[in-house]
Amino acid sequence: MTLAVISGSGTACDTKIPTVTAGYGENEKPKGGKGGQSKFIRSDMADVPVQQAAGSTLPLVISRKKGDDSEDGNYNPFEHRKVEHPTSDLETFVHLLKGSLGSGILAMPMAFSHAGLWFGLVATFAVGTLCTYCVHILVKCAHILCRRRKIPMMGFADVAEQAFLDGPPALNRWSRFIRFMVNTFLVIDLLGCCCIYLVFVATNVEQVVRVYMETELSIRVWIMIVTAPLIFMCLVRNLKFLTPFSMIANILMFVGIVITFIYMFSDIPAPVERPGIVSVTEWPLFFGTVIFALEGIGVVMSLENDMKNPSHFIGCPSVLNFGMGLVIALYTLVGFFGFLKYGPETQASITLNLPLEDKLAQSVKLMIAIAIFFTFTLQFYVPVTILWKGLEHKIRPEKQNISEYGLRVFLVLLCGGIAVALPNLGPFISLIGAVCLSTLGMIVPATIELAVYHEDPGYGRFNWRLWKNSGLILFGVVGFVAGTYVSIIEFHAEFSSGH
Repeated sequence: MTLAVISGSGTACDTKIPTVTAGYGENEKPKGGKGGQSKFIRSDMADVPVQQAAGSTLPLVISRKKGDDSEDGNYNPFEHRKVEHPTSDLETFVHLLKGSLGSGILAMPMAFSHAGLWFGLVATFAVGTLCTYCVHILVKCAHILCRRRKIPMMGFADVAEQAFLDGPPALNRWSRFIRFMVNTFLVIDLLGCCCIYLVFVATNVEQVVRVYMETELSIRVWIMIVTAPLIFMCLVRNLKFLTPFSMIANILMFVGIVITFIYMFSDIPAPVERPGIVSVTEWPLFFGTVIFALEGIGVVMSLENDMKNPSHFIGCPSVLNFGMGLVIALYTLVGFFGFLKYGPETQASITLNLPLEDKLAQSVKLMIAIAIFFTFTLQFYVPVTILWKGLEHKIRPEKQNISEYGLRVFLVLLCGGIAVALPNLGPFISLIGAVCLSTLGMIVPATIELAVYHEDPGYGRFNWRLWKNSGLILFGVVGFVAGTYVSIIEFHAEFSSGH
C-alpha cells in the first residue's frame, strides 16, 4: 500500500483543462439511461482542477454527434493534455515504486504465514501478476474512452462512469452510481490505511517504551496519544507544506527497512523447518494481506495522466511492467525470508519481531514508526480532497473554511476511534485488502472492460474477453467474501478472548 501516495500525483494539481460545452447534433435527442441521461460525462464536472490523486473529478464534458460511438483514430488524447510539469518515464517509475512500496511490505511475512513458504512464493507472484494485468485493463480502457470521446485524460472514477455510459443500455443508469462507488471505496481504502497506520505506530512505540517504563500503557491509550498531534497536522491544506514530511518519511523508511533486512537475513533456518503450504481456511487472510500490500491502483491514473509519454506506461516493455515487476519481487523476497526467519512467531509487522533489548532494533522500530506517522498526513490528504469536493458546493461560501477544518478533525477522530476499537494489525490489513482492493483492483477494472468492449471491438472469438473478465470478477468476489468473513472471525475471536 502506498507510503507516499501524493508525491507523484500532485504535479498538476493547479492546472485546469478548458471547459467544453455539452450538446447534441442536429435533430438529436438525449438517449441512454433513465430520464434521457446523455451518454457522456456530466456537465457538473466542468472547470475542476486536475486530480491530486485517482478518484478526483475532471472537466470531461464533450460534444458529440449522433451515432458517434466509435473510437476516433485521428484523435490523440496525449497531444491535447495540458500538464504543467510532465514526468519522464524514469520519474514515473520512481513515483510508481513510492506509491506501491510502503508499510504493506512489512506485513508480507505474516501473509506467508497464512499460506506456507512455497505456496506463498507462487501465490504472491500470481496475485501480483493478476493485479498488474488489471491495471493494464484499466489504463487501456481509459485510452480507448479518451479517443472515443475526445477527452485528454481521465481519473479512475471518470473511466468507470464513462465506461458505463458507453456500455450496454442497462448499465447507463448506473453510471453515477459506479462513480460514487469507486470514490467511496477509494475513501474507505485510504481512511482504512490511516487507521492501520495509527495501530502500526502505536504498536511499535509501545514496544520500545515498554522496555524503559515500569508502568505499561495499553495499545489503545497509545493510539489516542498518537492521534492527538495528527489532529493539528492534518489541518494543513496545502500539499507543498507536507512535502518535507514526505522526504523525511521516505528516508527513515528506507533506512529502517535496510536494517530490518540485516536482522532478517542473519541465522536463517533451513526451508524444511517451515510448512510449504497451510490449511486452505487461512488462505483468505493471505489474499487480503497480499492485495493490500501490492495494490496501487488508486494512484495509477494520476501517474499516467502526468506522464510526458503516456503511451509508455503500458505495453511490453513498459513503465508499469518494470515497476510492478520490481515491487512484486521485493515483496516476495521480504515475505519469503521473513517467514523463513521467524516461522510461527511471525507478527503482523516484521518490525515487531525485532529483539526488544537491542538498541539498533529499537531505533528501527522508532524510525519506521515516525515514517508512518508522517505518511498519515499525506495519505489523509486524498480522501479529504475527494469528500470535500462532494460537499463544498452544498455549503455557503462564508462557512466553507470552518466546515473543511471540521471535516478534517472529524475524519482524524474517526480514524482514531476505529483504530482504538480494532487494534489488531493482522485482520485489519486483511479486511481492508479484501473489501476495498479486491473491488477496486479486480472487480471494477474487469467490469469496465466488459462495458467498453461491449459493441466495439466486441468480446473476441468465442467471447474470450467475456469469459476472462467473468473469471476476474468471480475471483475478486470470492476474495472479497472469504477475506471479509475470515477477518471478521479473527476480530470476533479477539474480542471473545477479552484481549
